[in-house]
Amino acid sequence: MAQVTGILESSLYVDDLERATRFFVELFGFQQMVGDARIRALRVKEGQVLLLFKRGASLSAGAFPTHDGSGPLHLAFSIPAAEFGAWEERLKTRGIAVEHVMQWPLGGKSLYFRDPDQHLLELVTPGCWENY
Repeated sequence: MAQVTGILESSLYVDDLERATRFFVELFGFQQMVGDARIRALRVKEGQVLLLFKRGASLSAGAFPTHDGSGPLHLAFSIPAAEFGAWEERLKTRGIAVEHVMQWPLGGKSLYFRDPDQHLLELVTPGCWENY
């Protein structure tokens, strides 16, 4: 049977590529691998890429199938349980408001906050899902 081995890329569509890139690089320490007027590819960790697309720029990308997104999207990043408090403090010192803290039935915890384009970001510890 053919199988999928994981999620390689996740995408967010943003109004200002420079601002969004700065946010993710400075807050998370992601490294930019590729960038132009349409796209930024950020290394989350080995084998995981966050793509930031200038909203509307991929509707006529030429060599690629067209795609775009609008409205606030959601993306979750995994963190170690022991670093939950450090992330709360990191967000606070950067003036990023935590919208919600969730305690999951399996024992995990999540912090919810927004990026500059109002996408809902989540930092989640193990114990959120039965497979994490």
